[in-house]
Amino acid sequence: MKERTLLLIAVWFASLLAACTPAQTPVAGPTEAVPQGTQPTAQPQGCLGSAETAIVDLGCREIKIAVENAYLPFNYILVSTGEPGGWDYEAWNEICTRLHCTPVFVEAAWDGLIQAVADGQYDVGADGITITEDRAKIVDFSIGYIKIQQRLLVRKGENRFSSIEDIVKDEKLVLGTQANTTNYETAKQYLPESRIKAFEQFPFAVQALISGDLDAVIIDAVAGMGYMGENADKLELIGPSISSDELGFIYPKGSDLVEPVNKALSAMQADGTLDKINQKFFGPDFKITSEDIKQ
Repeated sequence: MKERTLLLIAVWFASLLAACTPAQTPVAGPTEAVPQGTQPTAQPQGCLGSAETAIVDLGCREIKIAVENAYLPFNYILVSTGEPGGWDYEAWNEICTRLHCTPVFVEAAWDGLIQAVADGQYDVGADGITITEDRAKIVDFSIGYIKIQQRLLVRKGENRFSSIEDIVKDEKLVLGTQANTTNYETAKQYLPESRIKAFEQFPFAVQALISGDLDAVIIDAVAGMGYMGENADKLELIGPSISSDELGFIYPKGSDLVEPVNKALSAMQADGTLDKINQKFFGPDFKITSEDIKQ
């Protein structure tokens, strides 16, 4: 924490010298909460689609969508351009085209995102959220838009183990993942928390794996493929599926967006649009890695 304090002091002092330059938001430790974002991460594109072609006409309504901007391939901001992108952005642009609405993406830390949506701070939570019974008690879910499997991400050529059961047997092995995720809950089903390192964001866990500080990362397979990208010579997914779940968008309880978005998703599934978006971001041609995005 000492390093973080020094960083905050340096940023505060620099902001005084710059007169008009705002201090940067401090980076939290592995399980420390980060304040929720309030400003759009990209300039709204304006109202998409038209009333004439809309499945349900939302009349150019602004939809405030919470994204982490650090979860490949769902959402990220490229270091090279400062531009946001990812599955969530493309899918919601398509959804709003079909519903005649305006997507407004707002950066929000994962720690607290679900509760913030439940409290009505955002209209929608994206970010590759697994549909679970516990979460459904405080938020409403969309229909599932993709089925994912949790698997082990390891360094290329790993031969000490080939499954989560092998990791359990070797007490020297340490597993990493992101805090407050279904991946972390799955890890706790197999290992004591002393053998699990929880990080604020998955890129930190992946970098710790590459540097040798972890033995494996438990991650959704589609996200693992995203983090591999051009790191295919360093990383690989191994072993059988540890669990299989569906991902969905979340809304405050009773949201009137659930039904129209479900209709848009169903139409995207029926005409192949959803498959095209999935292939773009979850397929082998997706090359963006954790080194290319802001963290």
